[in-house]
Amino acid sequence: MKHSDSSFVARLNSILALFSRLRLGQIKIGQIRLSRFLFAAGLIVILPLFPACNEHGEEVARENSSQSLPPVRVKTERVEWRPHAASEDVVGTVRSKLRALVEAKVSGRIVEYNAVLGARVKKGDLLARLDVQEIQAKVDQVRATLDQAQRDFDRQARLIESNATARQDYEAAEARVKVATAALSEAETMLGYARVTAPFDGVVARKLAEMGDLAMPGKPLAEVEDPSALRFEADLPETLLSHVKQGDKLSVQLTKPVEGTVSEISPVADPASRTFLVKLDLPPTEGIRTGQFGRVSVPLGEVKRLFVPRTAVLKRGQMEMTFIVEDGRAVMRLVKTGRDDDDQIEILSGLEGDETVIVSNDTKLRDGQSVTE
Repeated sequence: MKHSDSSFVARLNSILALFSRLRLGQIKIGQIRLSRFLFAAGLIVILPLFPACNEHGEEVARENSSQSLPPVRVKTERVEWRPHAASEDVVGTVRSKLRALVEAKVSGRIVEYNAVLGARVKKGDLLARLDVQEIQAKVDQVRATLDQAQRDFDRQARLIESNATARQDYEAAEARVKVATAALSEAETMLGYARVTAPFDGVVARKLAEMGDLAMPGKPLAEVEDPSALRFEADLPETLLSHVKQGDKLSVQLTKPVEGTVSEISPVADPASRTFLVKLDLPPTEGIRTGQFGRVSVPLGEVKRLFVPRTAVLKRGQMEMTFIVEDGRAVMRLVKTGRDDDDQIEILSGLEGDETVIVSNDTKLRDGQSVTE
């Protein structure tokens, strides 16, 4: 305000000198021109003083308001840069280590469908049965052919004992029996494909068909997975791949934090996303299910970061602020916070690292108010 006062005095002195020269006749000017000149000169000198006076008045009002408030006893803590294990989180999904899409090996209409979503199944349990009448007919035909071949072979065996037939006829009858037997085995195997069963112990994760649907090879009927062996799959960008190797133990944040072991690392990148698939084996943990969202923390080394107690940061609307102590007064600083670490919170900007912050979390504290520790 001292600069504003000296400027104001200098301008007043200029106006007084001007009027003195006019009075002494040192300036010759007409009456009309003199009036306009004086009016313009007054505006030029006086108007710039209003913002300065207004600004000074607001500053004085704030100082008076802060000084009128009684001193407040606060708790403080020195802000320091601390070493911190840097990491980057990558999102991923929990999946079963053993899962399979169950398909039919032959075509047929589904006449029985026992797959119930979430139901536990044992290896060999019937999931679906198909209507395969043409295969059944083939089995009946081959059985009849085998019966005829067996009768012909038995007759040739009796005749060969009495040397009533040629050795060549006997061997041909024997071959026909073997061919018919193999054909029957093939037909019965195809008939067995009409029963679609569970490939291993697990649960039905998805139903992909209903009663009456037409089943065929390549069309899944259900998905079965083993919930007892789970793993976490994440796509790591190439910048993080060098920080991970097989056998590493990484923290995985799900419904609860668990420790996963890196079991597989894809040697090639996905050409679409430029990421590498990494799989981590998870220990048996209650409450974790396949398909759950999670994050794996990839360690990057140790860096220095600025942390303050959570109680030192106040939120007012969309703004985050903290108070530091300077010359026995509380000085407000706008800050930008980062990640949480237990009862500490990271400060990304707003503090330099050598301040003393107020940790009392006093919402009534005002900028410039006197404080005592």
